Amino acid sequence: MRQRRLLVQVAVAAVLLGLVALLVNNLAVNLIRTGLGLGFGWLGRPAGFALAETALPYAPSDSYLWALTIGWLNSLKVIAAGLVLATGLGVAAGAARGSNNRLLRSLAGSYVALIRQIPLLLQLLFWYFVAFLGLPSVPIGGLIRLSNQGIQLLGLNLSVEFCAVLVGLTVFTGASIAEIVRGGINAVPRGQWEAFRSLGIGEGLGLRRIVLPQALPAILPALTSQYLNLAKNSTLAIAVGYADLYAVSDTTITQTGRAIEGFLLLLLSFLLLNLLISGGMAAFNRAVLGRLNRSR
Repeated sequence: MRQRRLLVQVAVAAVLLGLVALLVNNLAVNLIRTGLGLGFGWLGRPAGFALAETALPYAPSDSYLWALTIGWLNSLKVIAAGLVLATGLGVAAGAARGSNNRLLRSLAGSYVALIRQIPLLLQLLFWYFVAFLGLPSVPIGGLIRLSNQGIQLLGLNLSVEFCAVLVGLTVFTGASIAEIVRGGINAVPRGQWEAFRSLGIGEGLGLRRIVLPQALPAILPALTSQYLNLAKNSTLAIAVGYADLYAVSDTTITQTGRAIEGFLLLLLSFLLLNLLISGGMAAFNRAVLGRLNRSR
Protein backbone atom coordinates (compact mmCIF):
# COMPACT_ATOMS: atom_id res chain seq x y z
CA MET A 1 0.00 0.00 0.00
CA ARG A 2 2.80 2.40 0.91
CA GLN A 3 4.65 1.62 -2.33
CA ARG A 4 1.50 2.23 -4.34
CA ARG A 5 1.03 5.63 -2.72
CA LEU A 6 4.66 6.47 -3.43
CA LEU A 7 4.26 5.49 -7.08
CA VAL A 8 1.14 7.64 -7.39
CA GLN A 9 2.94 10.62 -5.87
CA VAL A 10 5.91 10.14 -8.21
CA ALA A 11 3.57 9.88 -11.21
CA VAL A 12 1.72 13.06 -10.22
CA ALA A 13 5.01 14.92 -9.68
CA ALA A 14 6.26 13.73 -13.09
CA VAL A 15 3.08 14.97 -14.79
CA LEU A 16 3.36 18.37 -13.09
CA LEU A 17 7.02 18.70 -14.05
CA GLY A 18 6.13 17.78 -17.61
CA LEU A 19 3.47 20.48 -17.73
CA VAL A 20 5.92 23.05 -16.36
CA ALA A 21 8.53 22.03 -18.91
CA LEU A 22 5.95 22.33 -21.69
CA LEU A 23 4.97 25.84 -20.56
CA VAL A 24 8.61 26.93 -20.32
CA ASN A 25 9.28 25.55 -23.79
CA ASN A 26 6.26 27.40 -25.21
CA LEU A 27 7.50 30.59 -23.56
CA ALA A 28 10.96 30.19 -25.10
CA VAL A 29 9.46 29.51 -28.55
CA ASN A 30 7.24 32.58 -28.35
CA LEU A 31 10.15 34.76 -27.29
CA ILE A 32 12.20 33.53 -30.25
CA ARG A 33 9.31 34.25 -32.62
CA THR A 34 8.88 37.82 -31.37
CA GLY A 35 12.60 38.48 -31.57
CA LEU A 36 12.33 40.75 -28.53
CA GLY A 37 13.69 38.54 -25.80
CA LEU A 38 12.52 38.67 -22.22
CA GLY A 39 13.29 41.98 -20.54
CA PHE A 40 11.76 44.77 -18.48
CA GLY A 41 13.92 47.73 -19.48
CA TRP A 42 10.94 49.21 -21.35
CA LEU A 43 9.26 49.93 -18.01
CA GLY A 44 11.43 53.03 -17.68
CA ARG A 45 10.33 54.55 -20.99
CA PRO A 46 7.63 57.26 -21.15
CA ALA A 47 4.16 55.75 -21.34
CA GLY A 48 2.76 58.41 -23.66
CA PHE A 49 -0.89 57.91 -22.77
CA ALA A 50 -3.23 59.67 -20.36
CA LEU A 51 -5.26 58.09 -17.57
CA ALA A 52 -8.72 59.33 -16.69
CA GLU A 53 -8.49 58.05 -13.10
CA THR A 54 -5.36 58.71 -11.03
CA ALA A 55 -4.93 58.11 -7.32
CA LEU A 56 -1.58 59.94 -7.45
CA PRO A 57 -0.19 62.62 -9.80
CA TYR A 58 0.43 61.21 -13.27
CA ALA A 59 1.35 62.61 -16.69
CA PRO A 60 1.82 60.90 -20.08
CA SER A 61 5.54 61.65 -19.83
CA ASP A 62 5.81 59.37 -16.79
CA SER A 63 7.16 55.85 -17.19
CA TYR A 64 5.23 52.68 -17.96
CA LEU A 65 6.14 51.48 -14.48
CA TRP A 66 4.44 54.48 -12.90
CA ALA A 67 1.40 54.07 -15.17
CA LEU A 68 1.07 50.43 -14.09
CA THR A 69 1.47 51.50 -10.46
CA ILE A 70 -1.39 53.99 -10.88
CA GLY A 71 -3.51 51.23 -12.43
CA TRP A 72 -2.69 48.91 -9.53
CA LEU A 73 -3.71 51.61 -7.03
CA ASN A 74 -6.96 52.19 -8.93
CA SER A 75 -7.69 48.47 -8.76
CA LEU A 76 -6.81 48.37 -5.08
CA LYS A 77 -9.11 51.35 -4.40
CA VAL A 78 -12.19 49.83 -6.01
CA ILE A 79 -11.49 46.36 -4.60
CA ALA A 80 -11.01 47.62 -1.02
CA ALA A 81 -14.15 49.75 -1.16
CA GLY A 82 -16.07 46.91 -2.79
CA LEU A 83 -15.07 44.43 -0.10
CA VAL A 84 -16.32 46.70 2.66
CA LEU A 85 -19.61 47.65 0.97
CA ALA A 86 -20.36 44.14 -0.33
CA THR A 87 -19.80 42.70 3.13
CA GLY A 88 -22.18 45.20 4.71
CA LEU A 89 -24.82 44.68 2.03
CA GLY A 90 -24.45 40.90 2.10
CA VAL A 91 -24.70 40.66 5.89
CA ALA A 92 -27.76 42.90 5.92
CA ALA A 93 -29.48 40.97 3.12
CA GLY A 94 -28.55 37.60 4.61
CA ALA A 95 -29.93 38.57 7.99
CA ALA A 96 -33.07 39.98 6.34
CA ARG A 97 -33.72 36.66 4.61
CA GLY A 98 -34.26 35.09 8.02
CA SER A 99 -36.29 37.99 9.39
CA ASN A 100 -39.78 37.59 10.82
CA ASN A 101 -40.85 40.59 8.72
CA ARG A 102 -42.41 39.15 5.56
CA LEU A 103 -41.83 42.27 3.45
CA LEU A 104 -38.17 42.50 4.44
CA ARG A 105 -37.69 38.79 3.83
CA SER A 106 -39.31 38.99 0.40
CA LEU A 107 -37.28 42.02 -0.68
CA ALA A 108 -34.02 40.36 0.35
CA GLY A 109 -34.95 37.12 -1.39
CA SER A 110 -35.93 38.94 -4.59
CA TYR A 111 -32.67 40.90 -4.58
CA VAL A 112 -30.57 37.74 -4.25
CA ALA A 113 -32.57 35.80 -6.84
CA LEU A 114 -32.50 38.61 -9.42
CA ILE A 115 -28.87 39.67 -9.11
CA ARG A 116 -27.48 36.13 -9.21
CA GLN A 117 -29.23 35.47 -12.56
CA ILE A 118 -27.69 38.43 -14.42
CA PRO A 119 -24.03 38.36 -15.60
CA LEU A 120 -21.80 40.88 -13.89
CA LEU A 121 -20.72 42.44 -17.19
CA LEU A 122 -24.31 43.34 -18.04
CA GLN A 123 -24.80 44.79 -14.57
CA LEU A 124 -21.71 46.98 -14.95
CA LEU A 125 -22.97 48.27 -18.30
CA PHE A 126 -26.38 48.96 -16.75
CA TRP A 127 -24.94 50.96 -13.86
CA TYR A 128 -22.67 52.90 -16.21
CA PHE A 129 -24.93 53.73 -19.17
CA VAL A 130 -28.37 53.71 -17.52
CA ALA A 131 -27.86 54.70 -13.90
CA PHE A 132 -24.87 57.04 -13.65
CA LEU A 133 -24.60 58.63 -17.11
CA GLY A 134 -28.26 59.60 -16.81
CA LEU A 135 -27.91 61.30 -13.44
CA PRO A 136 -29.12 64.91 -13.27
CA SER A 137 -27.06 67.49 -11.44
CA VAL A 138 -28.67 67.28 -8.02
CA PRO A 139 -27.19 68.44 -4.70
CA ILE A 140 -28.15 66.39 -1.65
CA GLY A 141 -27.62 68.48 1.42
CA GLY A 142 -24.31 70.28 1.48
CA LEU A 143 -22.05 67.24 1.36
CA ILE A 144 -23.20 65.18 -1.64
CA ARG A 145 -23.77 66.18 -5.27
CA LEU A 146 -24.91 63.83 -8.03
CA SER A 147 -24.28 64.43 -11.74
CA ASN A 148 -23.48 62.55 -14.94
CA GLN A 149 -19.84 63.50 -14.37
CA GLY A 150 -19.66 61.56 -11.12
CA ILE A 151 -20.45 61.97 -7.46
CA GLN A 152 -19.00 64.54 -5.08
CA LEU A 153 -19.01 63.00 -1.62
CA LEU A 154 -17.53 64.72 1.43
CA GLY A 155 -15.06 66.61 -0.73
CA LEU A 156 -14.12 63.56 -2.80
CA ASN A 157 -14.75 63.53 -6.56
CA LEU A 158 -15.76 60.01 -7.61
CA SER A 159 -15.81 59.46 -11.37
CA VAL A 160 -18.74 57.84 -13.18
CA GLU A 161 -16.54 54.88 -14.11
CA PHE A 162 -15.43 54.29 -10.53
CA CYS A 163 -18.99 54.56 -9.20
CA ALA A 164 -20.36 52.16 -11.81
CA VAL A 165 -17.68 49.55 -11.11
CA LEU A 166 -17.99 49.94 -7.33
CA VAL A 167 -21.78 49.67 -7.27
CA GLY A 168 -21.76 46.78 -9.75
CA LEU A 169 -19.20 44.76 -7.78
CA THR A 170 -20.93 45.58 -4.48
CA VAL A 171 -24.42 44.57 -5.60
CA PHE A 172 -23.24 41.43 -7.42
CA THR A 173 -20.95 40.14 -4.68
CA GLY A 174 -23.35 41.19 -1.92
CA ALA A 175 -25.98 38.79 -3.29
CA SER A 176 -23.60 35.83 -2.97
CA ILE A 177 -22.45 36.93 0.48
CA ALA A 178 -26.11 37.14 1.55
CA GLU A 179 -26.58 33.45 0.77
CA ILE A 180 -23.40 32.59 2.69
CA VAL A 181 -24.56 34.58 5.71
CA ARG A 182 -28.02 33.02 5.55
CA GLY A 183 -26.48 29.54 5.51
CA GLY A 184 -24.21 30.39 8.44
CA ILE A 185 -27.10 31.77 10.48
CA ASN A 186 -29.21 28.69 9.75
CA ALA A 187 -26.34 26.52 10.99
CA VAL A 188 -26.66 28.02 14.49
CA PRO A 189 -28.92 25.80 16.66
CA ARG A 190 -32.43 27.19 17.06
CA GLY A 191 -32.01 26.84 20.80
CA GLN A 192 -29.70 29.88 20.71
CA TRP A 193 -32.50 31.98 19.24
CA GLU A 194 -34.98 30.75 21.78
CA ALA A 195 -32.52 31.42 24.60
CA PHE A 196 -31.98 35.12 23.88
CA ARG A 197 -35.68 35.61 23.11
CA SER A 198 -36.59 34.11 26.49
CA LEU A 199 -34.27 36.67 28.11
CA GLY A 200 -36.13 39.52 26.41
CA ILE A 201 -33.28 40.38 24.01
CA GLY A 202 -34.45 41.92 20.74
CA GLU A 203 -33.95 40.22 17.36
CA GLY A 204 -31.35 42.71 16.14
CA LEU A 205 -29.24 42.67 19.28
CA GLY A 206 -29.48 38.90 19.61
CA LEU A 207 -28.43 38.46 15.99
CA ARG A 208 -25.39 40.72 16.38
CA ARG A 209 -24.22 39.57 19.81
CA ILE A 210 -25.18 35.88 19.92
CA VAL A 211 -26.01 34.37 16.53
CA LEU A 212 -23.52 35.98 14.13
CA PRO A 213 -20.43 35.31 16.33
CA GLN A 214 -21.36 31.61 16.38
CA ALA A 215 -22.05 31.62 12.64
CA LEU A 216 -18.68 33.13 11.71
CA PRO A 217 -16.74 29.82 11.52
CA ALA A 218 -19.23 28.60 8.91
CA ILE A 219 -19.28 31.92 7.05
CA LEU A 220 -15.61 32.89 6.79
CA PRO A 221 -14.25 30.14 4.44
CA ALA A 222 -16.91 30.79 1.81
CA LEU A 223 -16.62 34.54 2.39
CA THR A 224 -12.92 34.34 1.48
CA SER A 225 -13.84 32.81 -1.87
CA GLN A 226 -16.24 35.66 -2.58
CA TYR A 227 -13.58 38.22 -1.70
CA LEU A 228 -11.19 36.58 -4.16
CA ASN A 229 -13.94 36.54 -6.80
CA LEU A 230 -14.53 40.25 -6.30
CA ALA A 231 -10.83 40.99 -6.81
CA LYS A 232 -10.77 38.94 -10.02
CA ASN A 233 -14.08 40.31 -11.27
CA SER A 234 -12.71 43.84 -10.96
CA THR A 235 -10.87 43.29 -14.26
CA LEU A 236 -14.26 43.70 -16.00
CA ALA A 237 -13.92 47.41 -15.19
CA ILE A 238 -12.27 47.82 -18.60
CA ALA A 239 -15.77 47.48 -20.11
CA VAL A 240 -16.78 50.89 -18.73
CA GLY A 241 -13.41 52.59 -19.25
CA TYR A 242 -12.14 52.50 -15.68
CA ALA A 243 -8.33 52.75 -15.62
CA ASP A 244 -7.60 49.73 -13.45
CA LEU A 245 -4.50 47.55 -13.65
CA TYR A 246 -5.93 45.35 -16.39
CA ALA A 247 -6.88 48.32 -18.59
CA VAL A 248 -3.48 49.99 -18.14
CA SER A 249 -1.71 46.69 -18.81
CA ASP A 250 -3.75 46.19 -21.99
CA THR A 251 -2.76 49.64 -23.28
CA THR A 252 0.87 49.05 -22.33
CA ILE A 253 1.00 45.71 -24.12
CA THR A 254 -0.59 47.24 -27.22
CA GLN A 255 1.96 50.04 -27.38
CA THR A 256 5.10 48.09 -26.51
CA GLY A 257 4.34 44.68 -27.96
CA ARG A 258 5.60 43.16 -24.70
CA ALA A 259 2.70 40.78 -24.24
CA ILE A 260 4.58 38.14 -22.26
CA GLU A 261 6.14 40.56 -19.80
CA GLY A 262 2.87 42.47 -19.48
CA PHE A 263 0.87 39.37 -18.68
CA LEU A 264 3.54 38.18 -16.25
CA LEU A 265 3.33 41.48 -14.35
CA LEU A 266 -0.47 41.30 -14.38
CA LEU A 267 -0.40 37.71 -13.16
CA LEU A 268 2.03 38.44 -10.34
CA SER A 269 0.10 41.55 -9.28
CA PHE A 270 -3.19 39.70 -8.88
CA LEU A 271 -1.45 36.72 -7.32
CA LEU A 272 0.04 39.04 -4.68
CA LEU A 273 -3.32 40.73 -4.09
CA ASN A 274 -5.16 37.42 -3.73
CA LEU A 275 -2.49 36.07 -1.39
CA LEU A 276 -2.92 39.15 0.80
CA ILE A 277 -6.70 38.63 0.90
CA SER A 278 -6.37 34.91 1.61
CA GLY A 279 -3.73 35.46 4.27
CA GLY A 280 -5.73 38.18 5.99
CA MET A 281 -8.90 36.11 6.04
CA ALA A 282 -7.01 33.03 7.28
CA ALA A 283 -5.57 35.06 10.17
CA PHE A 284 -9.02 36.46 10.97
CA ASN A 285 -10.52 32.96 10.86
CA ARG A 286 -7.88 31.67 13.30
CA ALA A 287 -8.56 34.57 15.64
CA VAL A 288 -12.31 33.88 15.56
CA LEU A 289 -11.84 30.17 16.23
CA GLY A 290 -9.40 30.91 19.05
CA ARG A 291 -11.83 33.31 20.67
CA LEU A 292 -14.69 30.82 20.41
CA ASN A 293 -12.55 28.06 21.92
CA ARG A 294 -11.56 30.30 24.84
CA SER A 295 -15.18 31.24 25.51
CA ARG A 296 -16.27 27.60 25.83
